[in-house]
Amino acid sequence: MITCHNPARAGEVVGSVEVSAAEQVDACVRAAALSQVAWARTPVAERAALLGAAAEALDPLLEEIAELAARETGKVLGDARGEAGFATTVLRWYAGRAVELLAPRLDDDERGRLRVRHRPFGVVAAITPWNAPLILAALKVAPALVAGNAIVVKPSPLAPLAVTRFLETIAAVLPANLVSVVHGEVETVNALVGHSLVSKVAFTGGDTAGRAIASLAGRSLTPSVLELGGNDPGILLPDVELDDPAYERLLMAAFATSGQVCMALKRLYVPAPRVEEVVAGLERAAERVLHVGDPLAPGVTMGPVVSAASAERVRALVAEARRAGARVIEIGTVVGDLSQGHFVRPTLVLGAGDADPIVATEQFGPTLPVLAYDSLEEAVARANSGELGLGASVWSADEELAFEVAERLEAGFTFVNTHNRTGMALHAPFGGVKGSGWGREYGDDGLMEYVQPCVTHLPGAFRAGSSGLPANAYPNS
Repeated sequence: MITCHNPARAGEVVGSVEVSAAEQVDACVRAAALSQVAWARTPVAERAALLGAAAEALDPLLEEIAELAARETGKVLGDARGEAGFATTVLRWYAGRAVELLAPRLDDDERGRLRVRHRPFGVVAAITPWNAPLILAALKVAPALVAGNAIVVKPSPLAPLAVTRFLETIAAVLPANLVSVVHGEVETVNALVGHSLVSKVAFTGGDTAGRAIASLAGRSLTPSVLELGGNDPGILLPDVELDDPAYERLLMAAFATSGQVCMALKRLYVPAPRVEEVVAGLERAAERVLHVGDPLAPGVTMGPVVSAASAERVRALVAEARRAGARVIEIGTVVGDLSQGHFVRPTLVLGAGDADPIVATEQFGPTLPVLAYDSLEEAVARANSGELGLGASVWSADEELAFEVAERLEAGFTFVNTHNRTGMALHAPFGGVKGSGWGREYGDDGLMEYVQPCVTHLPGAFRAGSSGLPANAYPNS
């Protein structure tokens, strides 16, 4: 049994789920494989219509699902509502794109006849994290299903409740066993990812778990999509103009969901002459928009971190930076009594070194190192340091310059004049480079991850009435 507690009131039980034994995982995957055969033969337009119907079925449940997500994750209720609504938008978006993208391509000309069709993989295993459980499930479930796959989802044991409600609602609209949920930790993951009938793996989470999953999938040559987090840098160029809304965007880029977001701003590089100005602007913005308290309370914009272990780790990073000589500034305001939950006061950290853990590692919590730089070349080099390359941002009054600098950054997705949630777009493919994983979610690329192009080809030289080619000739084009 997995029991979930409210991170804002650690003694409060939100709910529980049963752990799925290996034999249950096996039965689930086998049932999915049987259902997928008929689903793959269903016309794309019908699959898309059913996915749209699933979104309709979810609409009246979104408030219930959002409150459950807020209670189990510590995410502010308004953000949880936004996440639940956006998750249904994802379903509708992929339903709307599928017919066009998955249509077979036929080229018939003097070169010959070439047909490209899109074959689903079969059964997809999805392992999803706790911090955005609804969106990150939808980004796997929607493209996988509309492409003709079945999918088995293993949510994080830290937040399995809202996403299970979400997925069970989708499953009820579709043919049986196309969408299934299993629960557990390492043993459940191993039984799922290592199953002989799983043909694709999709994972979002930390790099340690990601490496283990990639290794397990690799034993069977099972292809995967991996998003493994990032240590996202933001660079303020010397010409940047920062008004109140810009400071608020910077602040929430770092502190939304208490900083527990893969593409959150985690290092801010500022021209040395402007550091004090920027810090003062961030402090003022925090007074306006960063209110720490119970995520269900009105006016609260930042809740707790997800667990006692997370709180301890973030506090340790801040304490270590302070011992090394960094200046730590607490920001924002506190609303109510925080003593019963896993709350961490948000901080700015000034003067930390690039090798200090608070800079060199992904903090995944409510703290932001503000780092001075002297030249743009230096800022780019420091931003590109490290093994991760998920997101980054460039802030400038000159759009062309911002794009020029962005193309020098080693990141899969670079925001301009914003960062994090406000810079995402459903049509823009998202994913990492370097140690931040491979494959893409969002956009048309996110759908094409779940199909394999299969080709039928008759070269023009071998059509009836053609003169042919020598038996061992190379192709012309």
